[in-house]
Amino acid sequence: MSVVVTGGAGYIGSTVTSALADHGISPVVLDDLSRGPVEFTKGRDFYLGDIADPAIWDAIFAKHEVTAVIHCAGRIDVVESVLDPLGYYETNVAKTTTMLTHLCARGVDRVVFSSSASVYGDATAAEESTSLAPASPYARTKATVEQILADVGEQIRSISLRYFNPIGADPALRTGQYDPNPTHVLGRLLGAARDGKPFHVFGTDWPTRDGSTIRDFIHVWDLALAHVAAIDRFDQVTADERVQVINVATGVGTTVLELASAVREAIGFDIEVIPADRRDGDVVGAYASCQKAANLLGWTAGRSVVEGVKDALSWAEQARRLGIAIR
Repeated sequence: MSVVVTGGAGYIGSTVTSALADHGISPVVLDDLSRGPVEFTKGRDFYLGDIADPAIWDAIFAKHEVTAVIHCAGRIDVVESVLDPLGYYETNVAKTTTMLTHLCARGVDRVVFSSSASVYGDATAAEESTSLAPASPYARTKATVEQILADVGEQIRSISLRYFNPIGADPALRTGQYDPNPTHVLGRLLGAARDGKPFHVFGTDWPTRDGSTIRDFIHVWDLALAHVAAIDRFDQVTADERVQVINVATGVGTTVLELASAVREAIGFDIEVIPADRRDGDVVGAYASCQKAANLLGWTAGRSVVEGVKDALSWAEQARRLGIAIR
C-alpha cells in the first residue's frame, strides 16, 4: 500500500516517511519545497507541487494505489501567523479543504492530520477532552481543520495527532531540522551555543516553576513512530468513532530554562541566558496526558529530552557535512 505524506520534505514529514519505509509502508512525498530541502526526498517517490492542485493528485493516483494520507503540509510559525493571518488561513485551511475534496472524489477515506498542542492554549496536563483555547492564528487554523474533519466524518475517517514540541532528528541522521533562521526554542538554543551568543528567554514571569514557558518536548522519532502506529491501527482505531483526536507527547512538562540546562548537559559548556519580553501569540504552554495514545495506538514516547538534544547536535554535524542549512 502507498501512503501519501504531504509536506514530506519538511522536518516532521521527512522523519515520518523514513519511519514508514522502515516499517515496510511505501511513502509517497508531496511537497512544494517551500519549507524543506529536496535532499529530504532522496530515494522517495516524490511529487513537487501544491496540495490544492488537482493535477498533482491525478498524477499520484495514476501511479499509486493510495490507501491513506498523512497531512503534514502547512505553515507553522506562531509569530508569522500573527503578521499574516490570511496567508495562514489560505495555506492551512483553504488548501486543506480543497485537498479533502480531491480525496473524497478518489474514495480515499483515511487521513492522519498533523494537529498541534497549541489548540489547548495554556492548559497543563491537557487531555483530548480539554476545552480548546487556541491563542494565535496558527493555532486557530489547526483547530479549524480539526473541526472540518469532524464535520466530514461521514465521508472521511480521520485521526488528528496533536503534536506537542518535537526536538531531535532521525537517529539514523537521514533528516533533521532545516532552516537558516530558527524560531523554535531548541534551534535558537543550539544556534546561540554554536555562535557564542546569548539565548533570549521570551518571558520570565509566566506562572510556572521558574517563570519560563513550559512545553512537552517529544523526540521527533517517537513522533514519527506514532504516525506509523496510526496507519497500522487506523481501521481498528476508527471502527467505532470515525473521527479521533490523540495527544502525541511525553506527558512530562519541561520549562525553557530546564531545556537550556539539558542543552548545557549535552554540549558540555555554558550558555548565557538573558530574559526578554513576551512575544505576540505566545502562551505559557501545555503538556499532555498521553493515555489515549497508549490505549488506542499502543504507543508511548521512549526518548528523553537530553537524547533529543544530542540527536539534534549529531544531525547539525551531519548536515554541515552534506551542505544542508539547518535550524
